[in-house]
Amino acid sequence: MASIDLAELSRRESEQTEWKENVADINDVVETLSAFANDLQNLGGGYVVCGAKEEKDAHGFPKLVRRGLTAARLKEVENTVLAQCRDRVSPPLAPLVEELESDDPGRRILVFLQPATGSAHTFRRNNVGAKHFVRVSRSTIEARNGLLRDLLVRKGALEPWDRRPCNAATANDIDLLALRDTLQRMEITTLDRSVESYLQGGIQLSPFVPSLCVAEPLSGVLRPRNYAVLLFGREPQRFIPGAFSIFSAYPGLDRTSPIARRSEIPGTLLDQIRRLQELLDAEDMTLFDKTDFETPNAQKYPRQALQEAMINALAHRDYELVDPARFTSYRDRIEMVSPGPLPIGVTLENLRTGSVTPRWRNQALAWFLSRLQLAQAEGQGIQTIRSTMKAAGCPPPIFDATEVSVTCILGAHPRFEAIRQQSAASHCP
Repeated sequence: MASIDLAELSRRESEQTEWKENVADINDVVETLSAFANDLQNLGGGYVVCGAKEEKDAHGFPKLVRRGLTAARLKEVENTVLAQCRDRVSPPLAPLVEELESDDPGRRILVFLQPATGSAHTFRRNNVGAKHFVRVSRSTIEARNGLLRDLLVRKGALEPWDRRPCNAATANDIDLLALRDTLQRMEITTLDRSVESYLQGGIQLSPFVPSLCVAEPLSGVLRPRNYAVLLFGREPQRFIPGAFSIFSAYPGLDRTSPIARRSEIPGTLLDQIRRLQELLDAEDMTLFDKTDFETPNAQKYPRQALQEAMINALAHRDYELVDPARFTSYRDRIEMVSPGPLPIGVTLENLRTGSVTPRWRNQALAWFLSRLQLAQAEGQGIQTIRSTMKAAGCPPPIFDATEVSVTCILGAHPRFEAIRQQSAASHCP
């Protein structure tokens, strides 16, 4: 292993380096090492530096303080950390260790290097039960709920939601007419094969997606996977309670004005897409300005941007949450709120700059939407939204994301607000 350069580490993103000047609690070191091994943010691992810290000099520039540990304390920390990584981390870890010089000749700096692994590791602190830890920004935290699911899926310890069997449903809960219609649109069915045959366990429509159903090992009962229930189920909301949409329209700029109309949209995902497209189309209109010779026609919203944003909100949402997807039209904008945080590997900055790499939370679901030409196959949806809004003369889309939802706001063409203001002024006494 090449010698570690502390000055270089201090210049890197702090997500990959944890500085422990005094090592007040050795458990914290092991927690962080297990978080680096879990590597939720796909950074490749990280370093825990014991006996040094970062601070700022008198001019506000970063400064590295190399205080170091005594020989006795260094050996105590090293032995204890390695023992806990072996005995309290599961599967066990064996981080690399290096000693570096400090500013004091009688002290040394101890550095643990932990590469990412292919497992989801737990750490048991003292008498507390084993927990998964992950690195989020500059902090080491316990992985719970959505973060834990993301970690287990990433490590292959848990199948993605859309691929898991829906244990409350059987193959009888699949609408064969809806399935046959979709397969015909995708040009998959053949005359010598019945639609029922596609429900058999192990029969795949493509190498890229699992079978629609899976047989239970003991009973042999066919259970449809979640994506099959969502796309072709007779009553999808019976098995996936949050899998519905709400469309609302307000004549004003916020929710204080009386609601014009509200629609709760159940059914399969394909049913919801069709109904939402109708409602969104009703919000769109075209104005003609004979004084504008270059662009006399102005759409309030480009239809393609509306469709891409709507499909993204439904395809990328977290269906393990019971919250519906919400689509709200105001006088000057349409807001689309998708339940769940951003998929792992996608940041809010990626959305805002349009530099999103192809990444699907529900890949099997995405395959069907792509084959039906409802979604972009290569993750081009965000770029399409941005480019079509710009080409139409509309404001750039606004994206926001929290731990519970992702929001896309599409602003109306400015010509519509200008004409409304002119009309309001002409009616003033």
